[in-house]
Amino acid sequence: MGVVEGQLLAGKYRVERVLGQGGMGVVVAAHHIALDKVVAIKFLLPEALDNEDALARFEREARAAVKIQSEHVARVTDVGRLENNAPYMVMELLRGRDLATLLREQGPLPLSDVADYLLQAGEAIAEAHALGIVHRDLKPANLFLTQRADGSSCVKVLDFGISKLTLPGGVEQGITQTATLLGSPLYMSPEHLASARDVDMQTDIWSLGVICFELLTRRHPFQAQTLPQLCMAIQLGVPISVRSYCPELPLEVEAMVSRCLTKDLGKRYATIAELASDLVKFAPRHSRVSAERIERIARSSGFSASSLALPPSSGGGASDAPVAVNPTLAEFGRTKPGASSTRFRLGLGLVALLTVGSVGTYAVSRRELPKREPEVGSAASGLPLPIESARSVLTAPSPASAPPPLVVPAAAVEPMPSTRPAPPVAAAIRAPVTVAKPVTVAKPVSAPSSSAAASAKAEASAAPSSSAKPVTLGGRL
Repeated sequence: MGVVEGQLLAGKYRVERVLGQGGMGVVVAAHHIALDKVVAIKFLLPEALDNEDALARFEREARAAVKIQSEHVARVTDVGRLENNAPYMVMELLRGRDLATLLREQGPLPLSDVADYLLQAGEAIAEAHALGIVHRDLKPANLFLTQRADGSSCVKVLDFGISKLTLPGGVEQGITQTATLLGSPLYMSPEHLASARDVDMQTDIWSLGVICFELLTRRHPFQAQTLPQLCMAIQLGVPISVRSYCPELPLEVEAMVSRCLTKDLGKRYATIAELASDLVKFAPRHSRVSAERIERIARSSGFSASSLALPPSSGGGASDAPVAVNPTLAEFGRTKPGASSTRFRLGLGLVALLTVGSVGTYAVSRRELPKREPEVGSAASGLPLPIESARSVLTAPSPASAPPPLVVPAAAVEPMPSTRPAPPVAAAIRAPVTVAKPVTVAKPVSAPSSSAAASAKAEASAAPSSSAKPVTLGGRL
């Protein structure tokens, strides 16, 4: 039936304007009379009511949209049938533009924006995969860019009409025929071209790789003049390198896109979570939230066997500089996770070890070491000072008064004849004595006893006598 402005649908929705129309259906903006809210209504045209495939796709889209709770899917609030028995569904009205329109208007997008948009879309796709739903028609026209209440960008995944729903036990729900070509060939995987029925979630990962390539270059990885040539190129050909169009892109981006577009399913990303762990390296800081959500969804669904290593991101908005991957990639680089905190802990531990070592060394040095008895005498005689006198000098307790220097009588020390003058007594002290406190003398040292003096005199009398001046010990030992 034809739709005109002001027409009342289902007794409660008044049409305001037509948003879009295709060969099978139409989308209008309508005002919900009871709720005083503007919504979007999608319904099939009368000529499509006899098409069982069209009816099945319409119902499948409604069921898939209701099951997925992510904010990155347009919410479905009502379903029903119009007066002519045409099915309809009521969705939230989105304001913005899809990525295909954005690409036409602005040209190739910055890497950080592309990574951010794909991670947001990845949240919806990861939840769909967890529910057993494969989208099968991902493309820029089905990724709608709108805004949240705070002004931040939000990507919505649209059109689950040709999605594949696999029920528990691996049984596919739907009437898709193997020979039916569903979706957009430019974004189809080789296995999708071969059989739409036999695809799994890895076909959506291929499509995301093509979308990433196109958003960065405004070109496609496979070029052909006709549809058969395109299908053959996808199934047998090698994709064009993304850096052949954008040589400034990091090698890691080329490796990521190539892994999405590999025909070997064993080498292609197995889950959205694996792809997200690489995308987040080039995304702004806030996109890390999307990557973490994708990983939690995959883990709770049993798709992720290992922990997702998420590097720290930097940047506050979609246009901020992405995180560096390594020092040679300049603005595309990133730092190692936890590097600053690790360096801090290592530094703190090193300071603690040095402190303990210094205290231990100081404690050992404070221990009383055996005192080496100094020997004082002339170079020839080598007569030592009395032990008692040396110890009294070293262990004198009080610095109250400084006594006069110690004077040894000439009779106690008489040098042997020598061709050169005797060196000072201080030069004979070769091993310095280390003490913890300044050495002071509390009282004069008494002269040697009479017996010791007599013995020394007797030994000295055997040698020729010579005049010797008193030896004065002054200063320090």
